Amino acid sequence: MKLGLSVGYSGGEMDLPVERILRAEKLGYDSVWTAEAYGSDAITPLAYLAAITKRIKLGTGIMQVAARTPANAAMCAGTIDALAGGGRFIAGLGVSGPQIVEGWYGQPWGSPYYWLKDYVSIMRKIWRREEGLTHDGRQLQLPYEGEGGLGVGKPLKSILHMNPDIPVYIGSGNEQTVRLTGEIADGWLPLGFIPGTLDEYKPWIEEGFKRAGNGKGWDNFEIQARVFVDVDDDVQAALDRLKPREALYVGGMGHKNKNFHKEMLIRRGFGDAAERIQELYLAGHKDEAAAAVPDDWVDSRSLMGSPARIKERFRAWEDSGVNSLTVAPAQDAAVDLMATLARLNPPKD
Repeated sequence: MKLGLSVGYSGGEMDLPVERILRAEKLGYDSVWTAEAYGSDAITPLAYLAAITKRIKLGTGIMQVAARTPANAAMCAGTIDALAGGGRFIAGLGVSGPQIVEGWYGQPWGSPYYWLKDYVSIMRKIWRREEGLTHDGRQLQLPYEGEGGLGVGKPLKSILHMNPDIPVYIGSGNEQTVRLTGEIADGWLPLGFIPGTLDEYKPWIEEGFKRAGNGKGWDNFEIQARVFVDVDDDVQAALDRLKPREALYVGGMGHKNKNFHKEMLIRRGFGDAAERIQELYLAGHKDEAAAAVPDDWVDSRSLMGSPARIKERFRAWEDSGVNSLTVAPAQDAAVDLMATLARLNPPKD
């Protein structure tokens, strides 16, 4: 199994764990993944990492599509890929949530399905440079001919001859967008994936393959799942450390009536807990919301405990059907342990 390293986004202070990333590359990790919400962006850290790493792939997990136009996203991806030597950038995309899209970026929520469908199509047209850029989509149209425009937009080709085959991964979790992921993306960043759930998604992805045609199937499609890893003999302490994050996402990362993370928790059989977490969090009782997060939920999507316990539980992830596993480590020991368990082959030089 290939491993990725998640570095997420910064907190109040910009903190990029450079030494950990270099260590992961030395151990044979395949990729490193950044993120963005409404603070540090996902692109800039990868430009820095392109300069100080040699071979590890550079992925965004995720770029929010409302944050930048598809042309700008394609330019950023093509530029970093070129700076890194070509073939190292992975454009991970997602729609975020309506509170961020409308409150932070000032964009209409619209249709996530068509946001992604149009966005990916435009990015690929830019990279391939087959003709001047035009697009007549449901959500996005180029050249722009709407309100306030002069009507003089010109179909252009990128000046930079970019890698035409930059892979696109999509972060998705519901039936409609997972199906679209199978159709238009090279890989999938599954929302809320845990071992044993791939059969739930398989029909949706395979319908996407069917729509794509051209022989697309499981042999040329990546699943990049994410797992939290915390090496600590005190399992309960490790679980408790992750609960505030889960409470934030389930309780506060989204509108009361539109929260993907809460919906995922409900789908996994924790409906009562999901409602209670959100109620407490929105009332300002963040500690109580964290305490209401079920141990079983945290444990199902993480590898917590002693090295022996993590080794035993890692088998389920190995058998889960994913191609790659992105490790979100609590400490450097987790990075090293996962490299051993995944039997990585460190590069020779």
